[in-house]
Amino acid sequence: MYNLSDIGWDVQWEQLFARHCQPGLIPARVIVVDRDRATVQSEAGQRFAVLSGRYRFTSNSSLDLPCVGDWVCLEDHGPGNPATLHDILPRRSSLRRKAVGKTVDFQMIGANLDGVLIVQSCQYDFNPRRLERYLVMAYEGGIAPTVLLSKTDLLPPDTLPHLIDPVRAMAIGAAILTLSALTGEGVEAVRDLMAPGKTYCLVGSSGVGKTTLINHLIAGAELETHPVSATGEGRHTTVRRHLVQLRNGALLIDTPGMRELGLLGASQGIEQGFHDIETWAAQCRFSDCRHEQEPGCAVQAAIANGELDGDRLVRYRKLEKEVEHHDASLAQRHSRAKALGKHYRSVKQDRKSRR
Repeated sequence: MYNLSDIGWDVQWEQLFARHCQPGLIPARVIVVDRDRATVQSEAGQRFAVLSGRYRFTSNSSLDLPCVGDWVCLEDHGPGNPATLHDILPRRSSLRRKAVGKTVDFQMIGANLDGVLIVQSCQYDFNPRRLERYLVMAYEGGIAPTVLLSKTDLLPPDTLPHLIDPVRAMAIGAAILTLSALTGEGVEAVRDLMAPGKTYCLVGSSGVGKTTLINHLIAGAELETHPVSATGEGRHTTVRRHLVQLRNGALLIDTPGMRELGLLGASQGIEQGFHDIETWAAQCRFSDCRHEQEPGCAVQAAIANGELDGDRLVRYRKLEKEVEHHDASLAQRHSRAKALGKHYRSVKQDRKSRR
């Protein structure tokens, strides 16, 4: 029998399972999601699982569907047979973004996470705007972020401190670690911050060294990696999210590189991710200050005094407008869907009354 406590099961999950799952079902954790089916780990072992018809029919949003890291109510039909997934337990935390493309909907990245490891390459990939978006995603999901600056072996030693300072100004309160997955420098520090039985998610652009880092941490067979290019840019390896257990007993979700990082439903994450601007804004003379040319604007005063980066305010405003636009679009979509459903029910009822 497999011990579920090794992958995060505890008393609180057991209590939730008793309240939400029907008798005869067993708990399991989602390891991989592949289109309309998942690989789950239960005490009986790993199984392929498909959604029950009722669960599929009653799911109203992508947020209702299982994702990697979820705990689920499972009906096990024995080895060699697909199990049936009946429900997911309420999530403690989640990492999500706007779905790629023009679709205004959520895309789940991971659930029930205790930490997010944001990897940025010191060489080609260091991007303040992208880092701020990752931080907002983590804060919105109620997850503690850690910033990993990778590929330090490609930098002259005296330039690294100049890179860390702006990261510290953006990632307020977050831990910042430097590492070289090639030489192994800093890997032990990453391992030490990950506790056994806790779940972490590794995010970053393609080729920043996520898979190579996991190969330093994971027990068992190595994941496939590709050599870096002449510019120091790695090649994308991971093609889907999956949960792996590390040598020290911690759990890690590896993710494909994300080219698009749209934000949706992330207003609280913006407030926390830009806490410095929010703190200055609270000192403005007017509560509705736009932080432009209003008298008594503490934000503009902080910029003039060199206590706040003006570019950071620009990025803050851009994210606020993006989230407001996407949230409004999603609300309109839900309103149209609700009206359409009401119309269909009315037509159906009218047809019945005519019979």
